[in-house]
Amino acid sequence: MSSMNNPYFGKPFFMAKSIKVNQKRRGRPATGRDPVSAVRLPAELTAAVDRWAEAHEANRSDAIRRLVEFGLTIKTTTRPVSTPGLRLRAQELATKAIEKMIDPSAPPEERAERRRRLTKGPIEFREYRVDLPKAARPD
Repeated sequence: MSSMNNPYFGKPFFMAKSIKVNQKRRGRPATGRDPVSAVRLPAELTAAVDRWAEAHEANRSDAIRRLVEFGLTIKTTTRPVSTPGLRLRAQELATKAIEKMIDPSAPPEERAERRRRLTKGPIEFREYRVDLPKAARPD
């Protein structure tokens, strides 16, 4: 067969497109666009999160996310962190300094009362002190 007798000679000839096969992607499919943050929780805390999630009809991941958001939005009053050793040492130093100022001729009961008043502060200011625990208010 010569090229002159070929009806397609000189004309563009397009072949039918082949069937496209999607290549499988490797690995686990993406579940979201946010970065993953793994957290190790003790068993008791995990159980508490699971109870909260069940009560609020959420899964564990959503529960942790919502609890962290709640924790970051709540305003808390910060209290100075003290260790028992430092607190006792400060109390001893304050007691020694107060003993030097108190009248030695006063009776021991009065000296103890003065020392307690000076270390605790006046009654009207006690509710504003951040280093003392809040007293239970009767309602």
